[in-house]
Amino acid sequence: MKYHNIDSHILNQFKSELDELVNKQIIERIWKKDHTVWSENPKEISDRLGWLDCVNYSRKMLDEIYQFVDEIKAEGFTDALLLGMGGSSLAPEVFGKVFGNQDKYLKIHVLDSTHPDTVKQIAESLNPQKTLYIVSTKSGGTVETISFMKFFYNYVLNILGKEQTEKHFIAITDPGSGLEEIAKKLNFRKIFLNDPNIGGRFSALSLFGVVPAALIGVDLGKLFVRADNEILHSRKSGDFIERNIAAQFGLLLSVLTKNGIDKVTLITSESFNSFGAWIEQLIAESTGKNGKGILPIDLEEIVSPGHYSKDRVFVLINVKGDKIEVDKIIELNEAGFPIIEFELEDIYDLGKQFFLWEFATAIAGWSLGIQPFDQPNVEQAKVVARKIISDFQSTGKLNLPEPVYDYNGIKIYYEKKFNGLAEAIPTLLSNCISGKSYIAIQAYLNPTEEIFEILQNFRKRIQIEYKVATTLGFGPRFLHSTGQLHKGDNGNGLFIQFVDNSEAEVGIPDEPSSSKASVSFGILIKAQAFGDRQALLDNKRKVMTFDLDKNVIENLKIVKNSF
Repeated sequence: MKYHNIDSHILNQFKSELDELVNKQIIERIWKKDHTVWSENPKEISDRLGWLDCVNYSRKMLDEIYQFVDEIKAEGFTDALLLGMGGSSLAPEVFGKVFGNQDKYLKIHVLDSTHPDTVKQIAESLNPQKTLYIVSTKSGGTVETISFMKFFYNYVLNILGKEQTEKHFIAITDPGSGLEEIAKKLNFRKIFLNDPNIGGRFSALSLFGVVPAALIGVDLGKLFVRADNEILHSRKSGDFIERNIAAQFGLLLSVLTKNGIDKVTLITSESFNSFGAWIEQLIAESTGKNGKGILPIDLEEIVSPGHYSKDRVFVLINVKGDKIEVDKIIELNEAGFPIIEFELEDIYDLGKQFFLWEFATAIAGWSLGIQPFDQPNVEQAKVVARKIISDFQSTGKLNLPEPVYDYNGIKIYYEKKFNGLAEAIPTLLSNCISGKSYIAIQAYLNPTEEIFEILQNFRKRIQIEYKVATTLGFGPRFLHSTGQLHKGDNGNGLFIQFVDNSEAEVGIPDEPSSSKASVSFGILIKAQAFGDRQALLDNKRKVMTFDLDKNVIENLKIVKNSF
């Protein structure tokens, strides 16, 4: 780790806290799994520290994992579809995008969107005869994952029949979970039971990450050796604390945050572009609570230094020989922005990076006085969404608030009225304070490349015009990552939601193998969006919701160009 342009006052504070960390034996206590590092209450700490030694747990499973992979390859499977959310889906997605398609191994696809168009498109794009369906959830009851499972089980059942369908489904879950019970009942081909003492966002090197990684041809032994090296150094304390890069990094992020530099802007080299989404969940969901938070900024376009405020620290993750925007980074450095830099030998340093960020997050939590392993605000949006769905099942109608404006089918929901579409975004962003606020774009839309590019352009325009940090998340995926921070941090976020009305009717079977579906994915995602909206409002956040109806691309461009 190298750092540049860190103010001397901040460095002095950092060194003082580093001394405190050593004197209080924080490193030693973490490795003894002492919950009092973070809280006197052991709840959701004592049973969440298995990530510290999960590489050893996973290593013991290597023979079983490789035997399973060999069976799957021998039977001619070519694709794997992972059905999951948050910690269950992000690490497999990173493995898939960083390592790509390995010869003679499976290609992995990840479904973590409840948008009906997404579900329909991915179902139709894969051949069930050659696809392995991986149902992955720690709790075994995640509504999105179980909905995916019921839909795809039914979908494959209608094509292949029961005996063949059983061979195409596996589960990764905790012992005793609802999914384990379902998988046994439906006679899934394989059930991988993970160490239950690992929280989802800390599970990258557990079975949730490494089973999908093995299926695409990642050399797990090599990956674990790189992780071992970081784990060994993370134990260093006392006279050797300077070798503990993870602890120093976490402490530095915390000290920067305490000094108002709380927007961690990620810049990665080309092969690691997907890694930011995993970091985003880890940092946001772990630190965004109790009125505090470190905001990770992923995939924001690098612009000229004059368009940034002093609330930014840039973290570079660069693989040797990989493409990275060197000229723009030099400009940021010359402009005096704090920069923290990691140089990786090759893509197998991913194992090292996973653990480094996990340990750094635990240290940042200690320094900020935050319990990093719970997510106290996540349930709020779910409660409202369940109520919306329950009312729909009773009445056949979605119980949604009244829009304050309707322009050519674009409905806008906000706390007060305004005159015309052109006033919408400026009305919301009149509350924006450069150097303090951030703008979160929440897209409950089909995450296609075209929609992503339009939203990225929209995001860049806001970033430049208002000189403010921006994030972009597709729902409900981000509810399992930045959703906690949005409701639990210091309240500096302003939120722009986009929803639509898909023409695709994709029902969620009430039970696997049942043709009855009392709720569709379209209803589910709409309930999730408005549930999140209400949870934000309940936490005194300002949020503006645009319903784009069915003309999503056209109406999205209209909104983008309206201010």
